[in-house]
Amino acid sequence: MNSYNRPLNIPTPSQSCPATMHEYIDQAIEHLLTSLPDPEQLSADERRGIMARYTAVLEGNFIYWMTGTYLSVRSPEAQAIIADNLREEVGDNHPGMLRRFVLAAHAAPSELDRLAVDRELQNVRAFVARLSGLKMVLMMAFFEGFIASFMAYLADLATRQGSTEQEYTEVHGLCDIAHTQDLFRAFEAETLVTEAPPAPTTLLEGVTVLQTLIEAIIHPRPVVTYQSSC
Repeated sequence: MNSYNRPLNIPTPSQSCPATMHEYIDQAIEHLLTSLPDPEQLSADERRGIMARYTAVLEGNFIYWMTGTYLSVRSPEAQAIIADNLREEVGDNHPGMLRRFVLAAHAAPSELDRLAVDRELQNVRAFVARLSGLKMVLMMAFFEGFIASFMAYLADLATRQGSTEQEYTEVHGLCDIAHTQDLFRAFEAETLVTEAPPAPTTLLEGVTVLQTLIEAIIHPRPVVTYQSSC
């Protein structure tokens, strides 16, 4: 049985320190990475689908979610960390990098790609709308950590599709490692200004809904479409 099939160790109420949250998120990322299908065993359309669904989620949502995280935190340190992250995302045009990457790999999202992740995506959006500071910082730390680890796999998929455009994967394979560590520092700072932090299992709510969305990117459910009989 691989690590993806083993249950995650959910922290208990007595394990609420930042180090424990960090350990849980590392485990959740590893849980996802071990579930990735072997690129050698994927068809060209399956490789395209993973890249397309990833783009359908990231391109129009990442900066929006990070902005929501900025709006939700109260500590000056957390605000400064997240503002720096947003400044880099916007100033370096990371959505443009992603767009070039996916077009070069002939993997632009279709309507079916978007439908395959829509239910899980709407669940994350509903969570973000609540602007719950500590939970959102952990969710984005998890997301940045996953992206950094996922880039080598994504680059491999693109290469197998005949693409040589790797700026997006090269940049995010490096910068998101630092972003993850910065967000854990933001979590620690935000914890200090929160009088009664939620229990650990509650703190991980955002991580859980986002993990479910990433699983839909990797292993999509069948999409049922309906055609009019008129």
